[in-house]
Amino acid sequence: MASQKMLGFVHTAQKMPDKRTAEERRQDFAEIYARFTNERANEQANRCSQCGVPFCQVHCPVSNNIPDWLKLTAEGRLEEAYEVSQSTNNFPEICGRICPQDRLCEGNCVIEQSTHGAVTIGSVEKYINDTAWEQGWVKPRTPVRELGLSVGIVGAGPAGLAAAEEMRAKGYEVHVYDRHDRMGGLLVYGIPGFKLEKDVVGRRVQLLADAGVVFHPNFEVGRDAELSELRKRHVAVLIATGVYKARDIKAPGCGLKNIVPALDYLITSNKVSLGDTVEAYESGSLNADGKKVVVLGGGDTAMDCVRTAIRQGATSVKCLYRRDRKNMPGSQREVAHAEEEGVEFVWQAAPEGFTGDDVVTGVRAVRIHLGVADATGRQTPQVIEGSAFTEEADLVIKALGFEPEDLPGAFGSPDLTVTRWGTLLVDHRTKMTSLDGVFAAGDIVRGASLVVWAIRDGRDAADAMHAYAQFETERVALAVAAE
Repeated sequence: MASQKMLGFVHTAQKMPDKRTAEERRQDFAEIYARFTNERANEQANRCSQCGVPFCQVHCPVSNNIPDWLKLTAEGRLEEAYEVSQSTNNFPEICGRICPQDRLCEGNCVIEQSTHGAVTIGSVEKYINDTAWEQGWVKPRTPVRELGLSVGIVGAGPAGLAAAEEMRAKGYEVHVYDRHDRMGGLLVYGIPGFKLEKDVVGRRVQLLADAGVVFHPNFEVGRDAELSELRKRHVAVLIATGVYKARDIKAPGCGLKNIVPALDYLITSNKVSLGDTVEAYESGSLNADGKKVVVLGGGDTAMDCVRTAIRQGATSVKCLYRRDRKNMPGSQREVAHAEEEGVEFVWQAAPEGFTGDDVVTGVRAVRIHLGVADATGRQTPQVIEGSAFTEEADLVIKALGFEPEDLPGAFGSPDLTVTRWGTLLVDHRTKMTSLDGVFAAGDIVRGASLVVWAIRDGRDAADAMHAYAQFETERVALAVAAE
């Protein structure tokens, strides 16, 4: 139905006078497309059953009130829909673009469970909030009164930025420290622009700056100031650095040139798209143009890599994953997009080494049989004897996951306790680390996860930091009064 309406709009456009300028034609199409998008959003919103148990909301990490803003959208009350949407989510237009809705809200939609196809919740969320920006409904969240207290946030990714907005709205002076030259963390440098336009992130960062959040780019804790110094500057500090250290593969030939970590590859691609000059891209070592590319891994990062390689002009792109399609940790929607774009998936294949003299020429791999399920319920990969084969490759990208960096060492705080996985150990009720007044949120606590979970963690950490700051203020006041 929606496509027929769009076709009708196009036919209408074709009948318009030819005397229009190119700019006028663009404006006419923009109006036509806006009408189409509006009707499509209303059509999808009307499909929501407003069920008694909103499974979509239950499976949303930030507990978005999805049924209500779908109902408001269906009724044409978009500004109210926006108010509901943004009340639980600091970056709804970003989540509308990059959340794996097929694993979260849409995957648990009652209509989807009844085999009639889920309501396209993510697309409607994106439409509501893009409209809000266009109409000027999105305003900086400035505090009613200033509290005269400052907090420091280390890391300008989704967890850090969500906490920054919440703390600023509560009346704190907020300082965000990040080692990159642009704010946004993986939203800017890790996620490709075809999934998340960088101006969408940029306008959010500017909104926070307009609200009074102070950003400190190119700031490394441990180099520019140790954590102990930040603790003296602020009543509370939040660590939201994420996890950037790539998991490696130890195999013969792993030291050959053109075998690169996924994040290095994605950061370079994003910097180039932002107008930066990157030597590794210019030299070709982090550029897939004209190359046979093999990506190792099966998560969302692997999907970002294969789709980026296609756009850079790779002659072929293959993804090796040791399990089958149904056991992939990444979004099935992303896998489908990759296949549509020409990516070849080599299922149940595990790398065992690399060929080449100086530069990689191939990936030696073996076929895998999925055996008995382990304690987690996943089938155990088992090598099939005599199944070795080689995939030709000019560029190999390792997308095998991420691990935490050594923060106690980097921050000059050996008393900052970590778990056996290297993530920061926190009290999950208070979000506080082993250091008094130092909190942590996002991937550095839970391990590599979703943006929407980082947002949730940042919001929760802001509440905990606020409670701690108020407690400390009251404690100091009582101590002064007692003297």
